[in-house]
Amino acid sequence: MRSVEEHQDAVAALFTPPEIVETAVADALGLVTATDVVTAVSLPGFDNSAMDGYAVRAADLTGASPEHPVTLPMAADIPAGRTDRLTLTPGTVHRIMTGAPLPDGADAVVPVELTAAGGFDPVDAPAPEVVFTAPVPAGKNIRAAGSDIVAGEVAIPDRTVLHAPQLGLLAAIGVTMVPVWRRPRVVVLSTGSELVAPGQELRHGQIYESNSPMLAAAATEAGASARSVRFVPDDVDGFLARIGEIAGEADLIITSGGVSAGAFEVVKDALTATGGVEFVKVAMQPGMPQGCGRVTDPSGRTVPIITLPGNPVSSLVSFEVFIRPPLRTALGLPPHRDQVTARLRGAVRSPAGKRQFLRGVLAREGDGWVVDPIGPPSSHHLRYLAGANALIDVAPDVTALDDRVDVQVMQLD
Repeated sequence: MRSVEEHQDAVAALFTPPEIVETAVADALGLVTATDVVTAVSLPGFDNSAMDGYAVRAADLTGASPEHPVTLPMAADIPAGRTDRLTLTPGTVHRIMTGAPLPDGADAVVPVELTAAGGFDPVDAPAPEVVFTAPVPAGKNIRAAGSDIVAGEVAIPDRTVLHAPQLGLLAAIGVTMVPVWRRPRVVVLSTGSELVAPGQELRHGQIYESNSPMLAAAATEAGASARSVRFVPDDVDGFLARIGEIAGEADLIITSGGVSAGAFEVVKDALTATGGVEFVKVAMQPGMPQGCGRVTDPSGRTVPIITLPGNPVSSLVSFEVFIRPPLRTALGLPPHRDQVTARLRGAVRSPAGKRQFLRGVLAREGDGWVVDPIGPPSSHHLRYLAGANALIDVAPDVTALDDRVDVQVMQLD
């Protein structure tokens, strides 16, 4: 029987180095930059006002006070977006809006609420004169050109995960395409003659098919471009035909079901006959029957395929343990879920020689963590997996854990 670590290595070996592609910034959320992104422009690109107010020469307001106000005439109006270049004549002011370009000669902006001109509406005519009752230091309320970033600097470093702030910066510096590590294309295929699409009527002995949408969601959540395809019944020829159809559009195929030791194990029967896929037992619970290898698409390209057991808990736990880490690595993302040490609330038993992943609810308690095991360990209890936010990782040489002992826990959210 293969250890969990050995099978993790076998699965990881199937993944190839990531491909670098140019992707539109609008489509790059969650992807990872493949190079440094250097800005060709400075931000701001020009000195501009940080306030709605008046552009002034600070020297013109020297000595201004409530007792000795300084009154200056309005010479121009500068809304945001004005593109002509203005010069402020000494002894005058320009009304200016937030973000508007500072006129040449101005070295400060006085907020409108600190003047006797009162508030104003951009559509109204400006007041002919403005009264100032305090001096202003040079540079006040001005966003200097290049104060955020200067042309030629690295805006986004290599291997940065692109979230909303990074995408905003890329747009602000005028970038439309960004080099990133491409999302792997994952196709999920479930097997089983007992499976019925949700929404259809169930007959005796049938169940709704849940694994493919669950696994496709897990792959998407990990960062891949994933989709599920119509499941196939327990028919070797039908299964192989379906694999041939989807292999050409996949970087990874994930199947669930048909890998155990019984009869009608269509995945195992079909891929054993064609070769290239190894089926093993892994010393873990849930998820002992596993398989991985490569299939060939119609063009002769080999495509990794990972075959998971059909019970839903086994299937998703196997994804977390074996597929999610190398899939994340292929995207340039941190591969592993956060691991914490938590105090176990409730005694549990574990099978000898198998690494067990128990469903649990993890919570903060004081300065540490506590975890409550939930549900039986059986691999068909999907309800309890849906209610869990963690997996309790029990080593293969441990057969029992007492209440209040410390355990290793993998966070799922």
